[in-house]
Amino acid sequence: MERFFAAAGAVSAAGAVAAGAFGAHALKSRLSPDLLAVFETGARYQMYHALALLAVAWALTRWPTPPVRAAGWLFVAGTVCFSGSLYLLSLTGARWLGAVTPLGGLLFIAGWLALAAGVLAR
Repeated sequence: MERFFAAAGAVSAAGAVAAGAFGAHALKSRLSPDLLAVFETGARYQMYHALALLAVAWALTRWPTPPVRAAGWLFVAGTVCFSGSLYLLSLTGARWLGAVTPLGGLLFIAGWLALAAGVLAR
């Protein structure tokens, strides 16, 4: 499982860099400053949680507990919901996607709490 989360973190980090570059170069002239800021927030949080997945992979080598594994899945789901909804909102203008973003934030918070619980459980 640690290899999966390490690979997922690395791929997600690459995606965050690509999204950031896409936003800075291809979208800068196409999106309003507000929507560009939304897109950049998605890329920033994707990178934070790509690094969190790498931390989960490392933590699993030291504390292979169910909450640490759950943290990895929560970070994956949080990235899809949070960053994914922000990317889609900024690209499509579909405001209803903003309702999905807080769910992603809750998944991120739950992931961090699960990681703490899993590390302390051993």
